[in-house]
Amino acid sequence: MALNMASANVTYRNNVVSDSKGSRPVKQMAAPKAVTSRVRAVSTFKRANKSSPASTLNFMERLPSEILFKILSYLNVSALFSISHVNKLFNQLANDNALWNKIYVAELGKNKRWKPNRIDEMRDRDEGYWKWLYFKTVAECDMDHSLRRLGLISRYTGLPFQTENVLRSNNVTWELTVSDKSGHKATYEPSCSEFCETSVTLCWTGGGCLPNYHQMSTLQLHGVRRVALDCPGLKAPGFRSLMAKLDVQDLTKSARVIGQDKLVALKLLQPGVIIGIWRDQCSVAFVMFTLHFHRLVERSILGSAVCPYVMPVIKPPFDDIDPEYGLHGYQLHIVLHGTVCNIMSQSFSKLFCQRTQISDGLIQLTAISRTIHSRHTPLSCSITLPWRCEALQGTVENCCIMSLTLLDEFKKPFWCVTSPVSMELEKTPVSYDYDGEHYLIHYKDSDGQMKMKFVWMKEQEQFVLTCLVVYVTVSKVNKHFSREY
Repeated sequence: MALNMASANVTYRNNVVSDSKGSRPVKQMAAPKAVTSRVRAVSTFKRANKSSPASTLNFMERLPSEILFKILSYLNVSALFSISHVNKLFNQLANDNALWNKIYVAELGKNKRWKPNRIDEMRDRDEGYWKWLYFKTVAECDMDHSLRRLGLISRYTGLPFQTENVLRSNNVTWELTVSDKSGHKATYEPSCSEFCETSVTLCWTGGGCLPNYHQMSTLQLHGVRRVALDCPGLKAPGFRSLMAKLDVQDLTKSARVIGQDKLVALKLLQPGVIIGIWRDQCSVAFVMFTLHFHRLVERSILGSAVCPYVMPVIKPPFDDIDPEYGLHGYQLHIVLHGTVCNIMSQSFSKLFCQRTQISDGLIQLTAISRTIHSRHTPLSCSITLPWRCEALQGTVENCCIMSLTLLDEFKKPFWCVTSPVSMELEKTPVSYDYDGEHYLIHYKDSDGQMKMKFVWMKEQEQFVLTCLVVYVTVSKVNKHFSREY
């Protein structure tokens, strides 16, 4: 489309068209959006020429708009995206639908799934539509390829082997949006992310940027899938998936301190979320989220900016022959770790519960019994949770992160939890087989409970795990297996 508007027989002005041969008004019509976009770019270029002397203008900006569009048409995606951040003129030129439609058709048009029809190409679109569609389609192509890589499953955890690799190779990261009581919002990228065997720990340090603990209103965690571009110093285009939205003021009522050292106190808002607060102050040292690998890729990329990904309900086949269907064949994989290294990692198979053992609405699955000494497990290191914040760092004793994965008899994830937990001294130990102090880790949520008991061997200077029991609610089992226990 020629852009020399002075030589055109028809001019557009305020949506009224005048014939160049006279001033007789002609029937009102709107200019096509593609024309409007380029006219806006040309007008911006003319205003720049009027407001600044030619000697001070950049050489590129003094070129006619037709030449600029021709130059931009030779740029690749990364260069075109980068140049859109130079100034307002180049932003308008680099968002031109014709440029991005050409790129879209050339790179993605061969695929039948993404190939646009001629009607879509010719239809008027908002400025930047084809740019947005190109990045969205590229992200979906990468996502489809990534989800296919998740097919290889670990026999011990029941989780995909490639979870960490898929997240890293697809430039998936996470963002925390913090709102205060005044309505102000700010979004932060994680200061660090530590991958473990079945979970990832994300940490955002304060550095004076986060509002005081009592001023926080909401926390929102988004997974962000970014398109791979070679744009040093620029954030690549990304698509957000809501993973959690927490009302801090409401959760503060039930929040509890699970550990502290000389500098910080750890407040557990809910399972998987803690806030580190400077001792004797209200300022936030860091915010930590722990995320289990179960469906983590899907949760991080398949939701929308306002709605989380909805996990599919996978129900096992109904069995009307086995009288204790849903009470046996469980497999447990449990990991205790800090933010850097593993403390313990172990799997237990063939866990079961008899109908007569169901008590208080809970099904008991015993992995390590106090009376079977051969199963007692010494830990490789002490139970601690290291933290780091700007120039300061510390270690909270008797705290760690627990990642629990319970599989049903079909080796499918049945109950998956990752959360910071604390270890407390038992005042009245029930075991006299060991001479030492006895400790308990007790986790509880709406789906079940987990209890781990330890004894501190002073001479060996290590903890020994003497009991591990998982309790699952009867309602969860009944719903999953279609039973009526």
